[in-house]
Amino acid sequence: MSKTLSHLDEHGHAYMVNVSGKPDTHRVAIARGEVRLTPDTLNLILTGGVPKGDVFAAARLAGIMAAKKTSELIPLCHPLPLTHVSVELAGHVEGDGIVEITARAETTGKTGVEMEALTAVSVAALTVYDMIKAVQRDAHITNVRLIEKHGGKSGDVVLEAED
Repeated sequence: MSKTLSHLDEHGHAYMVNVSGKPDTHRVAIARGEVRLTPDTLNLILTGGVPKGDVFAAARLAGIMAAKKTSELIPLCHPLPLTHVSVELAGHVEGDGIVEITARAETTGKTGVEMEALTAVSVAALTVYDMIKAVQRDAHITNVRLIEKHGGKSGDVVLEAED
């Protein structure tokens, strides 16, 4: 059995970890990512000029829906009863245009919601890309990461302060 990866059995095969003996605790995870694009494309998003419609509304909904389906998308991920999911998008210019995506997932359960928050950010970013690709094909998704988690055995982990 691997001493560092708990999802491997004594034969080195992946398996779903048994969490039945863990207590239910309130757990929160916050993830963030960006879509980098031109300032002109960002302006189209912010002014409602993208032909496919409201980019932020579609991406927000897609991210929330994806968080709810995480266990169907990520092998060995436990299905969780999410009590809250939010996806926020903001656009700003720092040389490039940037759409910043922040997702927060919460549950009261036996395992954390990091994967749900990361999935929400990833799918929201993919939705932004899908909605703007006719306008700008070279936009790119970058820097998807966990920034905070709270609850569970490891307690609070803050990797990056939330704005």
